[in-house]
Amino acid sequence: MFPKNFYWGAAAASYQIEGAWKEDGKGLSVWDVVSNETDFVYEGQTGNIACDHYNRYEKDVQIMREIGLKAYRLSLSWPRIFPEGTGRINQKGLDFYDRLIESLLENNIEPFVTLFHWDYPWELFLKGGWLNPDSPKWFEEYANLVAERFVDRIKYWITINEPQCFIILGHQDGSHAPALKLPMRAVLQAMHNSLLAHGLAARAIKDVDSKAKVGYAPVGTTFYPKNGTSKEIEFAKKLMFEKNDDSLWTDAWWMDPVFFGKYPEDGVKKYEKYMPEISEDDMQIISYPLDFFGCNIYHGIPVEEIDGEIVVGKAPVGSPKTDMNWPVTPEALYWGPKFFYERYKKPIIVTENGVALKDWVMEDGKVHDPGRIDFLSRYIKQLGRAVSEGVKVEGYFVWSIMDNLEWAQGYEKRFGLVYIDYESQERIIKDSGHWYKKVIATNGKDLSY
Repeated sequence: MFPKNFYWGAAAASYQIEGAWKEDGKGLSVWDVVSNETDFVYEGQTGNIACDHYNRYEKDVQIMREIGLKAYRLSLSWPRIFPEGTGRINQKGLDFYDRLIESLLENNIEPFVTLFHWDYPWELFLKGGWLNPDSPKWFEEYANLVAERFVDRIKYWITINEPQCFIILGHQDGSHAPALKLPMRAVLQAMHNSLLAHGLAARAIKDVDSKAKVGYAPVGTTFYPKNGTSKEIEFAKKLMFEKNDDSLWTDAWWMDPVFFGKYPEDGVKKYEKYMPEISEDDMQIISYPLDFFGCNIYHGIPVEEIDGEIVVGKAPVGSPKTDMNWPVTPEALYWGPKFFYERYKKPIIVTENGVALKDWVMEDGKVHDPGRIDFLSRYIKQLGRAVSEGVKVEGYFVWSIMDNLEWAQGYEKRFGLVYIDYESQERIIKDSGHWYKKVIATNGKDLSY
């Protein structure tokens, strides 16, 4: 079902697991500030210690090895490497990632490196952040440095993770750091600058290593045909890529510029009076050629044909939901990659898929999470279905390797294959982690539980 050299992995992000927020010369990020100086995060929780991965990475890599991971998707902390975001380099920050990468490679785990997973340097935020016209150049400087540093060891790079989240949630509705509620004109400028940053970073990496595989990981807003009728399929595809509401979440808005070199016409028309000035050079930079499409999918929205009419989002009463209150819709991992592959014609890597559940250590000292096993099994089956029908999928990463800080929702949401006791920092591989070991060993053939 899955190709021979398929990358079975798990993922995490620097702010959510590293801790060590002021250790060894690290600068502040926007998340450090909003979590420590406001009531922004649930119950006043912070990423100051998190999973203490900065000090416990060797133990964590051994756990990854025990689970049998073929790959681990990590993110670098930009302010750990550039405390002011640009200029002065923090050697100890680079040294940490050297040690982590070496440990992964020694254990035959392929590192997939994400440059930016939302922990934006505070000092650059004070200069305007993503609104500053120099912000793409700041990111290019950072990308160039880390590419040169790790060129001999990193084959796979992801420029930015889910720009929809840090732009829309961070700059428009204020529910993520830096907690801004900006007018549409400013939001679109920040969006455009972040996409320019992506393009400059992709080019910088390729300039250092032409053989590197570079991708981009937007979050996939997925619609799927509930019954698979031709009318449902066409309408689901239309909703995936055409402007259909007043938000900026439409997939094409964030993906067409990167893969086609132009913003979608319906979006440009809708926001015409707010759009920033955009040059042909800008679009050439944004659409710098990529090697793969990073696909983050957790759930989808059904499209159903009833009496000849299309009904959107009608889920049965009492249908299952995760601890994030997201619907359980395995079909999303078939239709999402399928639609994205058909449109953008790039190999797919599922860079995130997983589930938050109410996990705890039971009386026997173990963490039994049958719901997660069931969830992952169903989703992986659907991904395998896409593969069997010709969708080129090269890897699958569970979110997450371990429980961690779920941004503004704090430590209440547990996504991990590994349970973290945040008081003692004890790690316990959940039943799902042991199950995933079997999945990896059989290259996805044995999904039983």
